[in-house]
Amino acid sequence: MIYRKLGASDFEVSVLAFGAWQLGDTAFWGDDADADVNNTVSAAIDEGVNLFDTAELYGDGESERALGAALKDKRDQVYIASKISTQHCTPEGVRTACEASLERLGTTWIDLYQVHWPFDRAQYEDVYAALDTLKSEGKIRAIGVSNFGPNDLNAWMETGSAVSNQLGYNLLFRAPEYAMIPACRRHGLGVLVYMPLMQGLLSGRYMSIDEIPVPRRRTRHFSGDREGTRHGLAGHEEVVMDTVADLFDFSDAVGIAMPTLCLSWLIAQPGVTSVIVGARKVEQLRANLEAATLDIGPAAIAQLNEYSFPLKVAMGDNCDMWESEQNGRIQ
Repeated sequence: MIYRKLGASDFEVSVLAFGAWQLGDTAFWGDDADADVNNTVSAAIDEGVNLFDTAELYGDGESERALGAALKDKRDQVYIASKISTQHCTPEGVRTACEASLERLGTTWIDLYQVHWPFDRAQYEDVYAALDTLKSEGKIRAIGVSNFGPNDLNAWMETGSAVSNQLGYNLLFRAPEYAMIPACRRHGLGVLVYMPLMQGLLSGRYMSIDEIPVPRRRTRHFSGDREGTRHGLAGHEEVVMDTVADLFDFSDAVGIAMPTLCLSWLIAQPGVTSVIVGARKVEQLRANLEAATLDIGPAAIAQLNEYSFPLKVAMGDNCDMWESEQNGRIQ
């Protein structure tokens, strides 16, 4: 495993982190009779993964409960990152939310406590002060943000500080490259990446739109006529599936599994600290972890950039995958 320093913190985190959303939200991810949560978490630690990411929003707290139970005897070996939901971002709500997360996780501290989405900038100073108080009490060790675009990030850093920004980024969604990641680098923030495989679309499993589960067809990649979408746009379905086909063909040509190839590309991107991958089975986890030590080289990276460039241009610089630019929450 390779480790990188997370922003201005003293955390040395694994380049692949464990995403716990899948552990406790069957409504979104579906039931899996073969899921083996405890052994999968243990295997991740054995393989050198030391950052585990969750949120109070995931499964209405069930992800935190499942992760806490799985880490019960291993708490001191890992960093736990969780997130506070927007509706709790008030001076009073911060403490209540944090203490509820601590209870669900079965721990007395959270290593990285992140603001899940931007909220009213007028409240940044007061909310940061509440977070800083929790830090002084030892209930959290570091403060992070998530889904903060350049403008919100500038406003937040004028008020206080953060060590990281968690954002959605993958070969099918390169919008953060325009301004979001450069802003993180200017402020010295580590970048944690979620949705690295576009919720399975980069797994090579789905070769047509209709094969993709409905809950995973809500982003701007897909037509606004699709069930569950809210962006109201035409989408980019043809170029999305053309890109997936090109990536699959390249994967086959070089003899590297498509998920491994896509994760390796992400790990190599400037500014990226750690890439969050989810797994409910040991074999799935180990397949993903192959990317941690695989250097695919500049030629392969350039080829992957070329394949994904038309979609990057089509999607533009709006970093909110789910909303139009007009209604985007990431500014």
